[in-house]
Amino acid sequence: MPRKKKRIKKSTIVMPAAENFAKNTRSGGGLRIAAERAKQSQQPAKTYDWPVAPPSIMPGVAPSGVIPPVLAMDSAAYQWAAAQFPGGGFPGFQYLAQLSTRAEYRQMASALSTEITRRWIEFTSTEDDGDSSAEKIKKIEDEFRRLNVRGAIQKAASDDCLFGRGQVLLNVGSEDNLGVPLILSGATIKQGDLRSIATVEAVWTTPAAYNALNPAASDFYRPSAWFMLGKEVHSSRMLTVTTRPLPDILKPAYNFAGMSLSQLAEPYVDNWLRTRQSVSDLINNFSITALATSMDQVLQGADSGADLFARADLFTATRSNRGLMLLDKDREELVQVNTPLSGLHELQAQAQEHMCSVSRMPAIILTGISPSGLNASSDGEIRVFYDWIAAQQESFWRAPIETILKVVQLSLFGEIDPAIGFKFVPLYQMTEKEHAEIRESGARTAAIYLDHGVIDASEERQRLASSPDSGYQGIDASVDVFQPEELSDEFSPAGDKSVSEKQRKAMAAAAEGRSTIGIPQEVGKEFTDAEKG
Repeated sequence: MPRKKKRIKKSTIVMPAAENFAKNTRSGGGLRIAAERAKQSQQPAKTYDWPVAPPSIMPGVAPSGVIPPVLAMDSAAYQWAAAQFPGGGFPGFQYLAQLSTRAEYRQMASALSTEITRRWIEFTSTEDDGDSSAEKIKKIEDEFRRLNVRGAIQKAASDDCLFGRGQVLLNVGSEDNLGVPLILSGATIKQGDLRSIATVEAVWTTPAAYNALNPAASDFYRPSAWFMLGKEVHSSRMLTVTTRPLPDILKPAYNFAGMSLSQLAEPYVDNWLRTRQSVSDLINNFSITALATSMDQVLQGADSGADLFARADLFTATRSNRGLMLLDKDREELVQVNTPLSGLHELQAQAQEHMCSVSRMPAIILTGISPSGLNASSDGEIRVFYDWIAAQQESFWRAPIETILKVVQLSLFGEIDPAIGFKFVPLYQMTEKEHAEIRESGARTAAIYLDHGVIDASEERQRLASSPDSGYQGIDASVDVFQPEELSDEFSPAGDKSVSEKQRKAMAAAAEGRSTIGIPQEVGKEFTDAEKG
């Protein structure tokens, strides 16, 4: 009996081990281990779906104990929007701020905001007598420089690209009046009231009130006031620009910002980064060394694969010109596999070109260079881009600049001069050769009009004096100019038909000391005395 018990005890120990071995054999344990290692080295695909939900408001933006309207809305509205726009939510200003630290997103915002303000604006006047307006315009230009309006608009344009919303605060009067509507009148804005203007990033503000009841109202889903770090600011003092507006149903979820260029470009930037890294990795590993060895036991599951991976680690560790590789001449073979590198630069350039397409910028403007594999941006592409920038300026940036101009006039003069305005200076700049060709064409046109009696020489001189591109701006248009060949060496007495009217005018001008062709004053006086007889 004791011997039988020992045999039974021995069999209870051996049998489970045999069953586990058979199980590993059937399931391919070694192959499964290799597959698990391969899976662990892979990263999950990035998703760009963001849920439609109330935005995350930074603590302190709203006053203590006050719930911002974007958070106080009925949750049913967000649930309905989430069902209608799956994955179309807002990633949050914090996430967009993180994206702004990458060179690709930063360059998009920097290039676009710079081009919008690069040539800036030129103040104009509709008055015929521009002396009084010129003096006002000079003071307005000095005030714009003091307030750094150009820099504020550029920063707001950059914020609009990065966060979807650009805001400029007008610091008029006392800080206690931030919540009071800013009425553009001399009765409310006194001289010297405009202290400064400042750009406010979107993360520091959230709507304090907006109309969500009447779609026919002009202020429907347009905030009438904002919370700014615990202070309420009226919308007339907080100039807000969104160049990529969203449907009304999504505005609360986006904290009343538009669609940021960074969020739109993120898939394209990630594709570019992945392509760039893949090309770099391929160049780094374009030559692969393969070791052909026996893998029967691993593939059948009879081996855990530990010895095989140890063999691979040994091969990798000694893979050097200073190392010695030992191979089994019967069961192993060394194979060198080289990957062709042709066409990689075209693929990389195409991925970079996609970033240009979503930002609507030519490659030479976005990157500063013409990438390898792409043709240099043509003059036509740049002209189209400049036209698009001009449309952006007129559509989104004229209104806030006009408001600033009116506030500046009230602060300087106590009134608004309706004759003073501004225009955006075109971005396209002609070369000196192009300017010369235009002036030459204009001169030929003027000569034809003069020969046919359409205009008088004084009218053409006035045009040259008033045109900034003529090369003669500011000359005295009231002076009569005659060519020297029109005057004879001998002047005739009164009644002599050989003396033309132009000669008489030239002599009269000389007699008064105003000759423009060098006739001495005494000669002019002698002629006029002879004329009088």
